[in-house]
Amino acid sequence: MGKRTGPVRSGRAGRSEGRGGGRGGVGVNGAHAGPVLAAPLPPGVTIPDVQGEQDTRAVAIDKVGVKDVVYPMRLAVSPRHGGGEQATVARINMYVSLPHYQKGTHMSRFLEVLNAYDGAVSPGDIPRITESVRQRLGAAEAHLEASFTYFVRKRAPATGQPGVVDYQGSFACSVGSGTEDLVMTVRAPATSLCPCSKQISRYGAHNQRCVIEAAVRPDPRAGVLWIEDLIEILESAASEQVYAVLKRQDEKHVTERAFDNPKFVEDIVRDLALALDGEERVRWYAISSENFESIHNHNAYAQLCRSKPAGGRRTRRSGNAAR
Repeated sequence: MGKRTGPVRSGRAGRSEGRGGGRGGVGVNGAHAGPVLAAPLPPGVTIPDVQGEQDTRAVAIDKVGVKDVVYPMRLAVSPRHGGGEQATVARINMYVSLPHYQKGTHMSRFLEVLNAYDGAVSPGDIPRITESVRQRLGAAEAHLEASFTYFVRKRAPATGQPGVVDYQGSFACSVGSGTEDLVMTVRAPATSLCPCSKQISRYGAHNQRCVIEAAVRPDPRAGVLWIEDLIEILESAASEQVYAVLKRQDEKHVTERAFDNPKFVEDIVRDLALALDGEERVRWYAISSENFESIHNHNAYAQLCRSKPAGGRRTRRSGNAAR
């Protein structure tokens, strides 16, 4: 994937703001977005700030903002995987809390913050961007959610044939005055093979693709938890990984690897929990595995959630499994 330039900063001709975003100019990636300049207002004439007016209903709002913003996003790549960055498209939600006395928020300011940030994003950048939203809107709390597709180049296990596998990722961040909460989520496709089917069958065993998901709260004091790192942890809990390109030698390899490593959904989430327990960069996690059963007209599913206080011991147990 080639490198991609960041968003072009929008010009700020005038300071009047409405809910729609005001004057045009140069948009993201240089696209022309309407008139560059509007006629100046006559001296002494101002546009009323309706959003900034008082509201007398005494009802505060938890979240108000913009939703489903489709936006180009550049994600920093782990140095262990070559560094640099990759371009993707994100679907972004941005909200702030609104006090009971204020009529509305200024919707255009959310996009101003987004347009102003033109660097490649690593997990540690998300709280800083969210804090910029909070300060720009003058809010007590701000929230940012971004979901995206992330690509990893993987070579086939036997022949080394190159391929690209797609993963689904997201960031969800909330910040307040002196508070910060970041959750990073990754969904990885994998293969699971049924231990029961293997044991009771004279030959063969049913296997299927599964999706393993982990939502984690990183501990930045222990270092950056990269998306690639979390993908590797997820895949290690499965019977076998999946690949984009497999030749005959590769197909033999992954089939036999899965047969030698059978796992129920319960096995997958338990092994994943043990791996995350040993990962010092994670202080909380919620994980799940869903197997798309090849011999049933339903899926198998398991999930659990754990907190890790200082010292790494687990607390707060909850979970369920269904087959």
